[in-house]
Amino acid sequence: MGNQRKLVRTLGLGYVIIFVVANIIGSGVYKKIAPMAAELHSSVWILMAWIVGGIITLFGALSNAEVAGLLADTGGEFVYLKRIYNRFFAFLYGWSLFTIIQTATISSLAYVFAQSLNSIIPLPEMFTSLQHFSIGGIFFPFQDFGVKLAAILLILLLTGLNISGLKSGAGTSKAIMLMVFVGLGVIVVFGLTSNTGQPANRMVVSDLTSGAVTLSSFYTAMLAAFWAYQGWVSVGFIGGEVKDAKKTIPKGIVMGVLVVIFIYLLVNVTYLTLLSIPQLEQIHAAGNQIAAVEAVRSFWGTGGVLFISLLILLTTLGCTNASILTGARPYYAMARERLFFSGIGKLNTTNVPGNSLLWQGLWASVLVLSGTFDQLTDMVIFAVFIFYGATTLGVFILRRKMPDAHRPYKVWGYPYVPAIFILFCIGLFINTIVTRPREAGIGVILILLGIPVYFFLKRKYSKSEEEQ
Repeated sequence: MGNQRKLVRTLGLGYVIIFVVANIIGSGVYKKIAPMAAELHSSVWILMAWIVGGIITLFGALSNAEVAGLLADTGGEFVYLKRIYNRFFAFLYGWSLFTIIQTATISSLAYVFAQSLNSIIPLPEMFTSLQHFSIGGIFFPFQDFGVKLAAILLILLLTGLNISGLKSGAGTSKAIMLMVFVGLGVIVVFGLTSNTGQPANRMVVSDLTSGAVTLSSFYTAMLAAFWAYQGWVSVGFIGGEVKDAKKTIPKGIVMGVLVVIFIYLLVNVTYLTLLSIPQLEQIHAAGNQIAAVEAVRSFWGTGGVLFISLLILLTTLGCTNASILTGARPYYAMARERLFFSGIGKLNTTNVPGNSLLWQGLWASVLVLSGTFDQLTDMVIFAVFIFYGATTLGVFILRRKMPDAHRPYKVWGYPYVPAIFILFCIGLFINTIVTRPREAGIGVILILLGIPVYFFLKRKYSKSEEEQ
């Protein structure tokens, strides 16, 4: 009976925009300005990184929207890559999504949630005697184990919520996002009107021509910015549950990304008004501090710390929930295509891919134990931009393969916009290998591990067909 069930198209444009925004606004808006300051040492260059990151993200979103408008279905990028290239490349994307891109995103968000919870209600320390135990000197699973356990419990709780039905998960995201908008608005209004701010000392325009920032350091800083923008593509994963998906998804992606760019610029101008570059560099060096918390502390004191900690809890809760909801759909689509384990391709009694959600939640929980927040996020960005570039290249390929096909949306600025995005993806790929070799190496290994899995599944399904 499970295999006979079908996904129901119940979600309109409003929910699509909410999903886009909810999948993007997570931990990055609170944390990532500090590592950017450590890399760039200039307020103006930090804002430039946010602006360029937003423009490049929008270029990617515009390009992706054309592909989504043409091929929209449950599975998102997996479906697109299968149609553009072949089953093998699509599988590698889906495998990468499961092993690192989506699951590490969920893990990172849940970890920041648990850190914020710990700042409000100190969590018990656990396995302190094993704090320095490591796997290969890279992974320290028992460090801050109390925080990690809270993150795992959050992942499993939200996974259970989404297994119970799509509407409950979507409604949760909508309610949380409304509260987050209000909270960020409060920070901006009180931060920009506070007497503690010194904007005149922050924006030194001459920094742009000083030559202190290299192209490589700018790219490296944008790893942080791109983490903050990461997630916009996830709405394509639920294409089979969106009304008039080929028109609704492109509109929702573009509108959602524009909303986020505006919010990020406003919030980061506020941080830069309240905190100096040396302060932000010290926050980054401390490792256990959050820039947003220190910014609010500067004008509201201890009460402000409680407020911002609760806001971070809400934001990461909403983004973790949205990432869990959307992320499980590609594995479901893969299993239906015999490109993943068969049990994952079944819907439960509430018409959601329950098995897919469960396995995603379990692996994301394992990843919580594997690394630090920045290590996980850098690996995510390195891996995901390989496939973002491949999808955008698909704009050119599909226009040659399917020149007469109806396109509800055509990318603005073709061919320049998609070409610029592809070139940027190539630059990011090369720069990450040079500046973050460990994260890039782990990312490549996890992607390549999918090759033997692909041939195992291919042989397995071929044998089952022969036996029938």
